[in-house]
Parts: sequence; structure tokens; C-alpha cells
Amino acid sequence: MALLPRFNNVSLEEKKVPLTWSHSIDNLDWEELSALFEACPPMGNKRACDLRLAFGGSMFRCFVRDSGKLVGVARALADGVYIAYIGDIAVLPAYRGIGLGKAIVAELLRLCAGHKKIILYSVPGSEAFYRQFGFRGMRTAMAIFENQDVAMQRGYVDTA
Repeated sequence: MALLPRFNNVSLEEKKVPLTWSHSIDNLDWEELSALFEACPPMGNKRACDLRLAFGGSMFRCFVRDSGKLVGVARALADGVYIAYIGDIAVLPAYRGIGLGKAIVAELLRLCAGHKKIILYSVPGSEAFYRQFGFRGMRTAMAIFENQDVAMQRGYVDTA
């Protein structure tokens, strides 16, 4: 993949990070993917069997490996025309700060190009990072969470 953005005036190429990119779930180690999410708080515990279903039902996926080790991931649900929804963006803490998250988001935006709207779901506090791509807060977005009280405590939804 040629898309390697600059981050803090240092690019992934200049850092000499030997990364391989994939969009396929063929031969994916679902337990490794689960471990990646667990290592990326506040992503939390995501069971391998649930990830297989979620990523299998996603139109676009992005997996990044360093010497075979999974270090970054994201996915997008999309209908091919009207809406794409980007979520589950995770980068191992040791790989943050070199532009990898930025490159992953840029790749998903490339894959989602042509949709009439692209919606992103992220953890509270990361809004400034996504604004650089053109994302803006929505006034009409609403959600029902499995555990609404925890979602309120973590700042995902309003209390009223």
C-alpha cells in the first residue's frame, strides 16, 4: 500500500516500519484479533467468535501486520451506495504515534469512497483525531447500547 501519511513530521516510511496490509479475512487468526482488541483499552474484550461474525459481515476490512504480528485493524459496514459506517479501529499501543492509525483511517475512507455519507464510531476523547479527516459531530445520531448505564458512564451517550 502506497498510502503512508506524515505524522509529527515523520512518516511510516521514514520510521522504517515493515508493515503488510490486507483486506481479507481468509486465514485470519480470530484469537489474535481478539487479543489485539484486549490490548487496546477501552476497546474491551471482544470474543473471537463474535469478531468472526462482525468482520465477516463487514464490506471493508483493514488488517496491518508487522513481521506477521497483527498490530492494527479497522472495518466498515457499508451498503455500497448510501452509507458506510467505520468502527472497531484499533492500533496496538506500541505502534501509536507513527501515523499508523491515520493510515488505517485513510485506507478505509478510500475503500468507502462514493458512499453518500460515511459515519464513524469512536471512543470519547478521540474526536479531534477524526476531525482532520473531515468528520464532524452529528446532531441527530442516537444509540441504544446493550448496557446503557455503562455507555453513559463512559461518555458514549447523553444522560438525558
